Amino acid sequence: MEISAIIHPAEEGGYWAEVPALPGCITEGETLEEIQQNLQDAIAGWLSVANAH
Repeated sequence: MEISAIIHPAEEGGYWAEVPALPGCITEGETLEEIQQNLQDAIAGWLSVANAH
């Protein structure tokens, strides 16, 4: 499954990201590598909660 995310620079430094296809699925990180890992975790968590309902 491929899910697109939008990564934005954060005003205070680092990055924040959103997944438009998954409402409310957002995360943040200090580096691009960290934001990519955090996105994987956020998407997995979002899908886990969605599938529990």
